Amino acid sequence: MIGARLPAHVCALPVLTIVLAASALAQNYPSRPIRIVVPYLAGGGVDTAARVVGQKLGEAFGQSVIVDNKPGANTNIGSDFVAKSAPDGYTLLLANSSQVANVSIYGKMPYDLRKDLGPVTLIGTTPVLLVVHPSLPVKSAKDLIALAKSKPGQLTYASAGFGSPTHIAPELFRWMAGIDMLHIPYKGGSQVVTDLVGGQITLYFSAMSTGLPLVKTGRLRALGVTSPKRFPAVPEIPTIAESGLPGYELVGWFALLLPRSTPDAIVATLNAAAVRVLGTPDMKERLLNDGIEVVGSSPQDLDAFIRKELVKYEKLVRAANIRPE
Repeated sequence: MIGARLPAHVCALPVLTIVLAASALAQNYPSRPIRIVVPYLAGGGVDTAARVVGQKLGEAFGQSVIVDNKPGANTNIGSDFVAKSAPDGYTLLLANSSQVANVSIYGKMPYDLRKDLGPVTLIGTTPVLLVVHPSLPVKSAKDLIALAKSKPGQLTYASAGFGSPTHIAPELFRWMAGIDMLHIPYKGGSQVVTDLVGGQITLYFSAMSTGLPLVKTGRLRALGVTSPKRFPAVPEIPTIAESGLPGYELVGWFALLLPRSTPDAIVATLNAAAVRVLGTPDMKERLLNDGIEVVGSSPQDLDAFIRKELVKYEKLVRAANIRPE
């Protein structure tokens, strides 16, 4: 009879079939290589984190973990690719605060961060490092602010991409200090460093893993870190707040995300493996040397963290009047 109700056990069969299929998939996971998409060019802080974590995950799973660089559109190309990939646990995104900032910067996005991407783990947090060419006559953030005020619009600051931490950090600095500087966006941190070392750019808010080795060899000078406290690996470098701009603070982060509809069992498997490798002493030391303090969170904690970051960056982007260029 048309419109007649089917027995409850018959209605439940499709749901049961889906559950069993997902369970079987999770039990065999991973059975082939995993891809971590980096939405930047190779060589920057996000790329470094992806390769370090990817190598250890590959060893833990006994499978290859491939880093796939998909730069462009201020991380939107790579992020959108992952958001629209098959939700099977084989395509991950190495995310940072760019994905959060873009939500407030752009009126229209190709994907929905909250609906299309789901959490795996917060890898860790990292300050951004303010570096300048050694020839610049400044030794502190206070000196830099004074120089910028004496030469309005003449100092140049680079970024590894619009909306990235390397862009948000100097915008916040510029706004809080009341100075005028010229923004020069690049497509990746490695290109920026080449020009900064060559003297073509005045300053850069660099990923720790990119800038710190050059500071240690004297090719760049560090003026401060953006975190509220000095970074454990380089306690001799002051915070920007104590070096001349009180109240300044911006902490970056790295996280693993994947398509939101990925089965919970696969997410749990990935999270357990990631937290386990992140918690090893050698991994903590390696990442600390690259400027990352390990966290290794649950998916639920990362989800809550991203929600808070969305609120924070909405206020920051509005206050600093950051707009698409």
